[in-house]
Amino acid sequence: MNNYHINTKCIQGGYVAKNGEPRVVPIVQSTTFKYDSSNDMGDLFDLKASGYFYTRLQNPTNDAVAAKIAELEGGVAAVLTSSGQAASFYSIFNICGSGDHIVCSSALYGGTYNLFAVTMKKLGIDFTFVNPTATEDEINAAFQDNTKAVFTESLSNPSLIVLDIEKFAKVAHSNGVPLIVDNTFPTPVNCRPFDFGADIVIHSTTKYMDGHATSVGGVVVDSGNFDWTQNDKFPGLTTPDDSYHGLTYATAFGKGAYITKMVVQLMRDLGAIPSPNNAFLLNIGLETLFLRVQRHCENSLAVAKYLENHDKIEWVNHPELKSNKFYDLSKKYGATSGVVSFGVKGGRESAVKFMDSLKLAAIVTHVADCRTCVLHPASTTHRQLTDEQLLSCGVSPDLIRFSVGIEHIDDIIADIEQALSQV
Repeated sequence: MNNYHINTKCIQGGYVAKNGEPRVVPIVQSTTFKYDSSNDMGDLFDLKASGYFYTRLQNPTNDAVAAKIAELEGGVAAVLTSSGQAASFYSIFNICGSGDHIVCSSALYGGTYNLFAVTMKKLGIDFTFVNPTATEDEINAAFQDNTKAVFTESLSNPSLIVLDIEKFAKVAHSNGVPLIVDNTFPTPVNCRPFDFGADIVIHSTTKYMDGHATSVGGVVVDSGNFDWTQNDKFPGLTTPDDSYHGLTYATAFGKGAYITKMVVQLMRDLGAIPSPNNAFLLNIGLETLFLRVQRHCENSLAVAKYLENHDKIEWVNHPELKSNKFYDLSKKYGATSGVVSFGVKGGRESAVKFMDSLKLAAIVTHVADCRTCVLHPASTTHRQLTDEQLLSCGVSPDLIRFSVGIEHIDDIIADIEQALSQV
C-alpha cells in the first residue's frame, strides 16, 4: 500500500482479504486461540513463533486496524490501546523507569499534563516542562543525564500552538533520545511528524480517527528510525529480558523492537487493550477520515474568519488565520484541525452565557467529533491545574474550545450568531 495516496490507505490499508475471506475487517471477538500442540503454544510464549493466543496481547482485528494507522503515519508498526491516556503512558513507560526523566512541552491536553506531572511522578519518572516556542538553547537546558525522551503535541489541545517539529527533533537527537509527538488534532491527513524527524507518534483515536464519539481508544506508532543501540540509555530494549529467557528486543526484532516490547511486556502486564468491537468501529471511522478532516478544517477556518470580525469576540486563535503567529509553521507542517479557540468579551461569565445559548453545538467533554461541540477547558478538562499551570499550558480563563463539526457551515455560524446575540 506504500504507493497509494493517503485517502486510499484510509479505506484499504492494514488488511487485504484473501480468496473467500471477508471483504470488511472481521470482528474476532474471542479471548483465546486454539493450537494443536503444547509445543506450538510454547513457541508463541517464547516469541519463537508469531501468532495469536490471547487477546490481551494481540488480536487479528486490533492488529489490522493498528497496521492501517501505521501505514497512514508512515511507520513500521503500531499497537492499539484502550485510550489516548494509555497511549501516552505506554509511549513513555516503554523506555522509562523509576529515576528517569522526560523533557516535555508545557502545552498539553490537561489529562496528559496531570498524568505526567502527578501520576507518573509517583512512579519515579520526572518531567521538565518547556514552552513549545522555546529556543534550542532553552530546550537543551532542560536535559539531564537521565533524560530518555522528548514528548510534545504537534498542535496543542486546547491552546492550538503549532510545534516546530524539526527543531524539537534536532535537539532530541543531539541528546541521543527520541521525539514522541501526539498528533491527535492534525491527524496524518494533515501532518505526518515522521517526515520531520519525529520517532514515535501517538493518537487519542477517540477523536478524529473514530470521529463519531462511539469508542474510546489510542494508538502508538513507531517510525522504526530511532537507533536504540546508539547509547546505553535504553536497557529495556538493548539488554536481555529475563521474562523471555534473556531475549534482547533490539537484537531480535530490529526496527520492530519498540512496538514488540510494548506488546509482549506492557500489554502482557498492564493489559490496556481495546475490545475487538471498538477496533472495528474505529476502522469504520478511519475509512472516512480523509473526507471528514477536509470538511472539519474548511468549516473551522470559516468559523475563525467569522469570529475574527465579530465585535463581541475578544480574540480568536486558529493556525490557518493569516493573522495567527503560527500561520507559517502551520503551513509548513500541516498542523491544523477542526478546532477553534476564542474568548468572548466579558470574560468567563460571558463565555458561560454564550455556551449555554448554543442550540446546534453541544457542551460535552469531547472534541473532534463529526458533531459540533464546545467546552470551557479551565473549568473542565484543565480544572485540576493551578492558574500558573493553566497559563503555561496556554489556557486562559476565558478560553472557549469550539470543535467545529461537519454540519453545513451556514447552520454552524447561525448558531454561533444567535448565541452571541444573547451575550
